[in-house]
Amino acid sequence: MKSLLTLWVLLMCATLSNAQTSESALVISAQDKALIWGPCPDFIPKGCEIAVLQGAPAKENVDIFFKVPGDFTIPYHKHSSQERMILVSGELEVSYDNHETMIIKKGDFAYGPAQLPHKAYCKKGADCILYIGFVAPLDAMPIEKAQH
Repeated sequence: MKSLLTLWVLLMCATLSNAQTSESALVISAQDKALIWGPCPDFIPKGCEIAVLQGAPAKENVDIFFKVPGDFTIPYHKHSSQERMILVSGELEVSYDNHETMIIKKGDFAYGPAQLPHKAYCKKGADCILYIGFVAPLDAMPIEKAQH
């Protein structure tokens, strides 16, 4: 019986190991012509686009590119998940409630806590393309200005 249990454990480890290595590595450029850009939530003005890089928006651990043109305001909103971000292009001014306004420049890392309302402005010039990694499923909920 002990050898049968040992065999089962070894088979499970091999299966889990194969499942983990069957996932493909990838590199995706923000300029990749194969990216599929879709619309942002309705409360964000036209011109905003999202491309899913890895994962599924309705599931945990999804990575996206978020793109807006220069001279573009992203309205107050919040997310269920924290955001881990790197600005790929442009210059982005971000204002989180009860925090000083921050300027994110190309190559900068930024972190946004879950449920913390914020707004942003992509400065004139280049499009702002932001890599965002979400831990929880992707969402964005508008915040009414009356709450601020």
